[in-house]
Amino acid sequence: MKPADRDAIASATRALASRVQANDVPGLRQQSVPEFAKDYTAMTSLVAATSAKIASASLQVDQVYLLDATNLKTLADGTNQDAQFFCSLNSSIAEATFFIPALPPGRYAYSQVLAQNATSPWRLAFLLWQDSAGSWDLAGFYPKALTAAGHDGLWYWTQAREQVKDKHLWSGYLLYGEAQSLLQPAGFVGSTHLDKLRKESTSSAPPALSEGIGPDMPLVVKGQGGAEFRFTSLSTDDSLGGDKLYVVAHLAPDPAPEPQGSPATAAKPAPKSAPVPAALSPKDRNTSAMVALLAAYPELKSTFGGVWIFADEPGKSPFVTEQSMAEIR
Repeated sequence: MKPADRDAIASATRALASRVQANDVPGLRQQSVPEFAKDYTAMTSLVAATSAKIASASLQVDQVYLLDATNLKTLADGTNQDAQFFCSLNSSIAEATFFIPALPPGRYAYSQVLAQNATSPWRLAFLLWQDSAGSWDLAGFYPKALTAAGHDGLWYWTQAREQVKDKHLWSGYLLYGEAQSLLQPAGFVGSTHLDKLRKESTSSAPPALSEGIGPDMPLVVKGQGGAEFRFTSLSTDDSLGGDKLYVVAHLAPDPAPEPQGSPATAAKPAPKSAPVPAALSPKDRNTSAMVALLAAYPELKSTFGGVWIFADEPGKSPFVTEQSMAEIR
């Protein structure tokens, strides 16, 4: 990268970061590409939340990359090609990679600002586009805290390795996920180190998660009385503060019972005096799901501070329950 390009990108990045810190939404919108500036509703909320977190932080541009996509072609149907960039780090074999789908031809830049304050550091990542006059305008904004529950991504990576070494694969899986969340600046950014982290996480995942987890492939955990709970995702959260992460689990709706008289029920004669299970309230169902999850994987109790359950229902907001480990019985 030519020094003039580096200086221009860094200067534009500093200006954008300062406007975020000052919650200057009109100024940011004026310095954004037209497509990004059309609807600034979500951006307005994001900037306000970020500004509150970095109000007293010192700002330092710490990474700058020039992404030249001038050779990309717009396809005959008017769509744009996916773009992938490979950038060596400090003349080493390590690389930073960028994969941006459907990118219009042009010159782009990716830059990062470290916002260091007394409580916790934040990273402000920016995607920039160079207009015809040579100015760099905002095309994407990705703020992220660099610590969770008082620790950074490298700490969680180390702890994940220790958990796996002790055969605590479920705790390791969640801590690897937290490490990746903290260390990856944005979804389209990768690196040699992040590839290594993902490979470690994949190779040490519990067998039940070896093929992933999702709505079409839930993790089924049996609870008391033969109840089954179908978890569609497992992650972590530190929104309550404290020195431990919480487990976050999304719970799928119970499958609808087969209608009486259907081939499935006709093939299974009902036992005499078959008990009818009592319907649980949403709160009791979430609590029962917590108990079942911890009974199946007790190692989670000592590693994490509690559990969030999000009971998902199509077309509705999820019913959410939170409890500390001490409250789950």
